[in-house]
Amino acid sequence: MTTPHTHTTTQGTTAVLGLGRMGEAIATRLAAQGWDVVGWTRSGRTSGAVKTTGDPNDAVAAADLVLLALFDGPACRQVLDDVRDVLRTDTLVLNTSTIAPAEASQLARQFGPSYVHAPVLGSVPAAAAGTLQILAAADHDALDRARPVLEALGTVRRIDDASTAAALKLIANSSLAGAVLALRDSLRQADALGLPRAQVLDVLELGQFGGIVTRKRPYLETPPAPAAATFTIRALSKDMALLADASNTPLRSASGLADTAADPDPEADIAVAATVPAVEDAVLAPLRAYIRGHATGDPSHFRDAFLPTAHIEGIRDGAFVSWHLDEYCALFPGRPAPDEPTRIRRIDAVDVHGTVATATMTLSHGADRFTDVFLLARVADGWRIANKAYHRRTCTT
Repeated sequence: MTTPHTHTTTQGTTAVLGLGRMGEAIATRLAAQGWDVVGWTRSGRTSGAVKTTGDPNDAVAAADLVLLALFDGPACRQVLDDVRDVLRTDTLVLNTSTIAPAEASQLARQFGPSYVHAPVLGSVPAAAAGTLQILAAADHDALDRARPVLEALGTVRRIDDASTAAALKLIANSSLAGAVLALRDSLRQADALGLPRAQVLDVLELGQFGGIVTRKRPYLETPPAPAAATFTIRALSKDMALLADASNTPLRSASGLADTAADPDPEADIAVAATVPAVEDAVLAPLRAYIRGHATGDPSHFRDAFLPTAHIEGIRDGAFVSWHLDEYCALFPGRPAPDEPTRIRRIDAVDVHGTVATATMTLSHGADRFTDVFLLARVADGWRIANKAYHRRTCTT
């Protein structure tokens, strides 16, 4: 067992502003390592591990280092504005919060050499164990002053500037979001195959998802074991939205996680997002009717699948076409194609957004392969296809 070191005489007081899951874990870790810590949180929540105050000005006035562990950029700006009058020029501001790159740059400009932007990789267990990976951006003097605190929390990696540190943190979280969504796909497919959840998790632990499955297994079991969230769906959804905004690049995980945030509870652990069941059969019904239309050549199935106002659009013989439903149905003779036994159709993806949905399907018809993209709407009599666009390519051997 490592004996905690006392730092009160050389470092003075460390104020931890924000005692949510991570802030509490960070404050507790520092106190256990011998630091003189005072905490404050906007909710007024007290901590059993460190002394707290109801006024952030009291915490900051006595502090040589102010550590922020807040939810987002606006919270950081508000809290720093609130304590501006008592924040000494020689007090370090150490920000571990996950915020946008532009927000990090603004704070770095505002506080100059007293600002250390240090987002962390890892959640509550890593903070408690002092094994966080810390992306620290600051000038050399500030980083040297902050290093003892940072090294009590984990491993420090120096980054050139605050914007880059913030961006790298968002990129790291995007890989985590992608892993959650990929794990969700695996669990949905396993459920569709009727595989026992425990057996599936045993096997997934052996593969590429091994680390996350092992860490998050209590949430993934059926039924799930009661466990406190270490990183919430709401927080990861926020981070993915920040990344999509900063990069101005579409990000599937931003919408994918946001759509699960209403159900289950957005304050649930991110692993719960991997257990959301597949889309309801009602959403798939028009897509399956569409497949039956192709399989049988009977256009009545297309009338079941599409809204009467639907258009079917794409490039045919080098020209753009936009058929009304009647024109599209007239293309089908009422009998299967001669090579129907060799044709393959697969629903690739369905994303539901309230009363609308998008879907993608692949159709392999002889030498032709079609990618169909659907817009669906929920109307009075159920889900129907509102429009379809397609891409056709011919495979040559």
